[in-house]
Amino acid sequence: MKKNYIFKLLFLMMLFVSLSSYAQSNNALAHNDQTENIENLNIFPNPVSNGKVFIYTKLNLTKRIEIYDVLGKKIFSQMLYGKELKINDLNPGVYILKIKEGELSATRKLVVR
Repeated sequence: MKKNYIFKLLFLMMLFVSLSSYAQSNNALAHNDQTENIENLNIFPNPVSNGKVFIYTKLNLTKRIEIYDVLGKKIFSQMLYGKELKINDLNPGVYILKIKEGELSATRKLVVR
């Protein structure tokens, strides 16, 4: 009789853990859907060779710019009030550009020559 209770308890615990992880993954997906919608996001030139990147959006609000290397280490962070981002200090390579405008955000690849 004790074995049945233990088995039922273990089964319920596994079910609870599975359901809670499923709910968390669905919430993360829903959150990503809401945050990947910066309208008319334009980044140019890409690849960059002159140390300047221009970032345009439909709303043209203040943007939080973060640049990560390919290993995921944040190497640059700045508030952008205009459209021109100066990246003279970046070495040639491939980077991940994260842009946050208000509650919206987007991630793009940036190539520096």
